[in-house]
Amino acid sequence: MVVMPQLVEITSFHEPVPPEGQSPYLPGAGPLQGVEIAEWNDKWAGQFQFLATQIRNGLGWRALAIEHVGSTSVQELPAKPIIDIDLVVADPNEEQLYVPSLEKVGFHLVVREPWWYGHRVLRHSNPACNLHVFGYDSPELIKHRIFRDWLRAHPNERRVYAEAKRIAAAQATAADEHTMQYNARKESVIKEIYHRAFTAMGLVKN
Repeated sequence: MVVMPQLVEITSFHEPVPPEGQSPYLPGAGPLQGVEIAEWNDKWAGQFQFLATQIRNGLGWRALAIEHVGSTSVQELPAKPIIDIDLVVADPNEEQLYVPSLEKVGFHLVVREPWWYGHRVLRHSNPACNLHVFGYDSPELIKHRIFRDWLRAHPNERRVYAEAKRIAAAQATAADEHTMQYNARKESVIKEIYHRAFTAMGLVKN
């Protein structure tokens, strides 16, 4: 039986706390320090295509879907110059089926969260990339596409988000914070944008 995300999972926001004594970051890894927000660059689309080809060549049919998400996927939106990609595999917990192949094309595993839809993150340095690995049943995949497509279609929302990003980056840089703290600073604006998108799509009611 195929298990699909429930509506409440798609329209709610929570990341479970790691089990006691566990960290999502592998030894030697951690959130990136420093926050750089760059103006939109059309080379980002080409970087995604390069990385997607590397992933597809490495995994073949085990890569069920490869999506460009995050701010670099939205034209005219300033972003950290790091390509965000969602990769769907049959079971993220079966790391031996995809991690070694991705390592051969320059990725390395930095995050392991089996308690959160099997989420893994692998990083690539040139071009810079955060590769998010989920199973096909993760609501995060739907969330990410909704956010991307809503911003692509609504210039006013892009302007709201761009301003929030610039303010959060300036505050995080002044406080010498890492990227997770920067993300927390813009979280309220992200949720407001999501709510407008969910409402317009009929997923929630005002």
